[in-house]
Amino acid sequence: MTLEKWDWLRLPVVSAGAEYLVMGNLMRRNILAYKAPQNNEGYDLICIHPDPRYSKKPREKAQLRIQVKSRYATDCNKAFMIKEKSLEAFDYLVVAFLNIGKYFGNNIGNTGKKEVEYYTLPRDFVKKHHVKQGNWEKIMLKPLINKIEKYKNEKGFELIAKDLGIKIPIKARLIG
Repeated sequence: MTLEKWDWLRLPVVSAGAEYLVMGNLMRRNILAYKAPQNNEGYDLICIHPDPRYSKKPREKAQLRIQVKSRYATDCNKAFMIKEKSLEAFDYLVVAFLNIGKYFGNNIGNTGKKEVEYYTLPRDFVKKHHVKQGNWEKIMLKPLINKIEKYKNEKGFELIAKDLGIKIPIKARLIG
């Protein structure tokens, strides 16, 4: 019996792009987001209120630390790696399923492209569902798909906006 060496496809540009996609979506929601230094331990983005004169209210945060994880394959198992020691370093973890194509089995990535899916997971949720299997530490979202719908896309970004006290931008209309 011969074991084939697994050939991992590494796409550093695509992986780095996930952080910028998350940052862009946060800024689209009027959340001021800054990229943390490269290889910063535990978080990738820092988010603050866009109004420098805004005084936070009780239960609001002055800043939030966001960890970004990504998977590029459309047919991935919806799991991602995260070390236990990182669980206290962020406030939210945004996992971006980039869905650039199917790679599992005989697929080579040239089919199956879909829209990006984002899940903004609170730290307590991540801690609750963190599992260790041998040397692997991960979160498996596939079995939780019904529980994570409330964290998907805009609904998830709204959690960050709420924690920072950022209202939805509206245009005031004069009446009369």
